[in-house]
Amino acid sequence: MLTSLRPDRDAVSLAVSGLLGGLLLWLLGLHTQGGHPFSAPWVTLVPLTAMAAAELLRRNAPRTALTVGTLALVADQFTRGSLATVLMFTDVMYASVLYGTPAAARRLPVATLLITVASTIGFLAWFRKPEALLIGLVVGLVSFIPALTGVSVRTHRTSAEAARLAAAQTARLAEMDRTQAVVAERARMARELHDMVANHLSAVAIHSTAALSIDDPETSRNALKVIRENSVEGLAEMRRLIGLLREGGENQAPAAAPTLAALDSLIEQTNANGASGGLVCTLEDTREEAAGALPTPVELAAYRIVQESLTNALKHAAPGPVVVRIGRTGELLTVEVTSVFGSRPGPTAPGSGAGLVGMRERVALLGGTFGAAAEPGDGGTKIWRVRAELPVREREMRE
Repeated sequence: MLTSLRPDRDAVSLAVSGLLGGLLLWLLGLHTQGGHPFSAPWVTLVPLTAMAAAELLRRNAPRTALTVGTLALVADQFTRGSLATVLMFTDVMYASVLYGTPAAARRLPVATLLITVASTIGFLAWFRKPEALLIGLVVGLVSFIPALTGVSVRTHRTSAEAARLAAAQTARLAEMDRTQAVVAERARMARELHDMVANHLSAVAIHSTAALSIDDPETSRNALKVIRENSVEGLAEMRRLIGLLREGGENQAPAAAPTLAALDSLIEQTNANGASGGLVCTLEDTREEAAGALPTPVELAAYRIVQESLTNALKHAAPGPVVVRIGRTGELLTVEVTSVFGSRPGPTAPGSGAGLVGMRERVALLGGTFGAAAEPGDGGTKIWRVRAELPVREREMRE
């Protein structure tokens, strides 16, 4: 508590300056009035010293400072008076509004205004002379004007603080938006990278396992051929993605995103990679040519869903047909991939579990629906079905 009442440097400077100024006026014999009950010269120093003490409390205890200052000012009226005492009181009143509680900042200007009006009317009625108005003017200058100045400064400080807090909040929100954008972009890049190279790496893993486990020169030669083809294509896809991300590539033409027109080559590649595992992949495209072109985000998402579904079939599907169906009904594009669900003989590739998550995220970004589950098939077998429905119109897609 004692530490909180410790005056700051400004308060000490004002108190010392006021006290020294009052002493100088007292030594020179300069007073504001005369003929009062306590006319001894030394008595003037008592309210002067009390007012200087109030100055020390102007910031840390403004209410106490105002109380002491008011009593000192009243006491000064019964002495010869000192101009320094009056001037220090104006600063105490100003500080009480500026550093006091919000309630005090609201009440003091009103109270001082009422005191000014009441004193003006009272002295005018008492003396019945126009000069009595000057007394009311002095009261207003000593009390109401400093309180009004304190309100003005406090209002400006509050507005500045509110603006500073608003700017800081805006900066924090901007930083949060930037962080979210970076996270979203990283997720998109990770999803794109996974979809681009997972198919090739899965084929490499399966055929390299087969080459190591089967001691047959012809099998090893075919496996190495497939491994080389997928490695080259995987590297090409990686270069394409890195080219899109590299800075300073203004002179390079951006690589085109894959479309559904490239599904034939994707099916052919899957048949080559899955031949050793008994997979036979076919494409059924029931779309009409008059249906119109698809938006680029929809076509890219559909291609990546087919690509990832074929990668999963290459990793996990049992020998049998893998059917890719593309259809369009009105403003809805349907993508469906089915494969035989069951244990796969021979070498397999490990899965990360990110494929289904990536497909679901792609569909959700476009405002479509996605499902992937095992369903009963013919002959007691189970079919793994991946189905996505994508809205064709861009205005229906989520931002």
